[in-house]
Amino acid sequence: MQHILSLVRRCVEDYNMIEDGETVAVGVSGGKDSVLTLAALAKLRDFYPKKFQVTALTIDSGAPGVDFTAIARLCEALEVPYRLIPVPIYEIVFVHRKEKNPCSLCAKLRRGALSTELNRLGISKIALGHHYDDAVETMLMSLFLEGRISCFQPVTYLDRSGVTQIRPLLYVQEREVRGAVKRLALPVVDNPCPANGSTKREETKELILELDKHYPNLKKKIFGAIQRYPLYGWSLEEQQR
Repeated sequence: MQHILSLVRRCVEDYNMIEDGETVAVGVSGGKDSVLTLAALAKLRDFYPKKFQVTALTIDSGAPGVDFTAIARLCEALEVPYRLIPVPIYEIVFVHRKEKNPCSLCAKLRRGALSTELNRLGISKIALGHHYDDAVETMLMSLFLEGRISCFQPVTYLDRSGVTQIRPLLYVQEREVRGAVKRLALPVVDNPCPANGSTKREETKELILELDKHYPNLKKKIFGAIQRYPLYGWSLEEQQR
């Protein structure tokens, strides 16, 4: 965990993600990325110079067979308040609308539900579990599918809801996430989504693996380019001014 914490702390400091005295919610889907984000911020809370609190929120989409009991127990062990928010996303997306490409609508509904709950609780900051590989994949997907160079930002202010999104796992590679989750025996909730494993992101992930055989350290070069270009919100020099 020490290595993960060092990367998370550096990312938080590089992009000024956390202010003294605030509460940071963690959007916990139950997947490995969000669970590690929760565990890392709960540990960081204990020694970070800026004092902050952590709470956890899970959107229960109503997918059949999903049980978040293990997540609730983890939050109890970490001394993090936990809220499970039922929203009929699965029914809307897959039963009523029968979406062939469900990811965009599903993500939109989840974001809306999270923002509503955050506003109700008076919390203005949420940590999401996007990691190093997610950033690289998103930039390539934007280029290949939309013909533009863009990526989500380390810190994103949503003016409609007044919520700020932070991504403290951005310096952690996916293989490091998997390794840490296994070593720490963190509970992971299986994803029953019918689209799981058949998305454009999965295609992009496979493409990167193939290209990396011919162009070593490809992900590192792309991630560095995102920061050096820089894409909006990614410049370290701007953050340090």
